[in-house]
Parts: sequence; C-alpha cells; structure tokens
Amino acid sequence: MIALAVNSVAAVEGAGQTVGAAYPILADSAHQVAEAYGVYNLLGGNVAAPAVFVINTDGRILWSYVGQGSTDRPSAQTIIEHLP
Repeated sequence: MIALAVNSVAAVEGAGQTVGAAYPILADSAHQVAEAYGVYNLLGGNVAAPAVFVINTDGRILWSYVGQGSTDRPSAQTIIEHLP
C-alpha cells in the first residue's frame, strides 16, 4: 500500500509524520500520476480527488473508488473486501 499526494516532497514527508502513516506517501508535485488516473482537478482546486485504486501485479486496476468530495472515501473494510 502506498499513498500519493499532489504536493511537494517536503509537504508529503511532514504529512506522513503528522498522521503517523505506516506506509509510504509519495509526492506527485507535477500531478502526472493524478492526471494519468483521471483524478487531478476533478473536483477543482488543482488537487487530486480522493481515490483508491487496487492494482494487481500486472498493473491492471482491479477496483477503484473516486470520491465525490474531499471527505468521500471508502471505509477500510470496503477496500479490504476488494483485495484479491
């Protein structure tokens, strides 16, 4: 599991420490990944919409959820149910 944020490396490192993330948080400051997955600026504000992608080892998206607002995220249980 990794998280990706449309932000600078310094901001992402600070956020990871603040929330105590037990997983890597990567910076997508040029928003290339967010654009590739179709979630950049989807809700405005020049940020990525909250989204979850379950991707298999072949790189195929098995399941995805794209939030309709900044706090719209699936529960951990919902994500677990979609893991292979």
